[in-house]
Amino acid sequence: MEQSKEQRERETHTHLKFTLTFNKGSNMGSTPSKPEFVTVLAKQQVPHGQHFILSCEANTEYVTVSWQKDGQKLDCVEGKHKVRQLGTKCVLEISKAEDADEGNYTITLSNSSGSASCSALVRIIIKEWRTVQWGQNRINSLKTFQICNKVEELRFLLYGPVGVGKSSIINTIRTIFEGRQFVNCLAAPGSTTSHTLCYEQFRFANEEGSFPFAFNDIMGAEEDSGVLTQDIVSALKGHMKEGYTFNPQTPLPINNHYYNQNPTLSDQMHCLVLVMPADRVSMLADNFIKKMKSVREEASRMGIPQVVFMTRVDCACQLTKEDLRNVYKSKKIRENMQKYANELGVPVNRIFPVLNYHEETQMQYEPYLNRIFPVCNYHEETHINEDINYLMLDAFTHVVYWANDYVVKFVSNQFHAE
Repeated sequence: MEQSKEQRERETHTHLKFTLTFNKGSNMGSTPSKPEFVTVLAKQQVPHGQHFILSCEANTEYVTVSWQKDGQKLDCVEGKHKVRQLGTKCVLEISKAEDADEGNYTITLSNSSGSASCSALVRIIIKEWRTVQWGQNRINSLKTFQICNKVEELRFLLYGPVGVGKSSIINTIRTIFEGRQFVNCLAAPGSTTSHTLCYEQFRFANEEGSFPFAFNDIMGAEEDSGVLTQDIVSALKGHMKEGYTFNPQTPLPINNHYYNQNPTLSDQMHCLVLVMPADRVSMLADNFIKKMKSVREEASRMGIPQVVFMTRVDCACQLTKEDLRNVYKSKKIRENMQKYANELGVPVNRIFPVLNYHEETQMQYEPYLNRIFPVCNYHEETHINEDINYLMLDAFTHVVYWANDYVVKFVSNQFHAE
């Protein structure tokens, strides 16, 4: 029997309704997509006290979200943390960033089909507490600097542990003044034995002429060996002549031909530069610190200014390693400067974090060919790096002025005494 038009329309509507209902039920009961990240968390550098947001996006909103910090479940504090999920977007908001908020944050998305995680490092940076004239080359002012006419040059004595970069400081400053990589002063960064065995003096010169600055390099200090404190004092007072070979067992005797019986102001040191590692503050033994302090105290009795060049800042702080211009925004660098101030008795404003140019060449032995191959390992920078220059010149400029002030004061005191 032929169906009427009204019956056919009613049956068609019923069939469509059943089909739509079935499909919807099928979607609701299906297995969810395995979580994947469309966008991941991004690492951040957050100024202290500011609000920051970590966010990412998933491929599905049907996930359970959990957050961790440094491998531990994140303890959310009301008013401090705010966790949100906006569709497929997952957000963690943290207000008033403080030191404790620094760390590695991980988000994990999970459902019955699996899980996925991603992480990002958040560093809390503090307000820059000391300014450097980045981008302004101060070398011209040093080249034209007029020292006191009672001496031919200002003399600086470098003193510090073995392998912290004393010789590399000389190489770095000569590189800046001469405009090319300079590695003539043998450097042993990271070494446990001193490469400086003789008392040497290094001066600076380029095609324009020489500069009135001289660095005296000595054998590195060690806890129970290395250069003797008596030899450091002899060098400070100008008694030690260039070329003397250090003896870790016996100080320079007064009857030795390398002993200057009557040193003048020009023979003396005009500034003591203590070279200390930024990454090994807590590793220095008490006996070694006592050695450093005794030398500094002798310099103080003579009126000689003392400063600290804190090397290896890139090894001490990842923030600084990534960008040297963050050196005075780093909490770690500031903390280590304060530690040295407390240990050595040198004011913080006379402690300068620096980065050296240096390279090590080690000899590798290939037994099959029975040959030795020199292989260069570049530990910091081997090309001209302007930021290294700016930071070192900022420190060196202060040192030059203080050394010259000492000479002027010494001459003035002599004049009034006469």
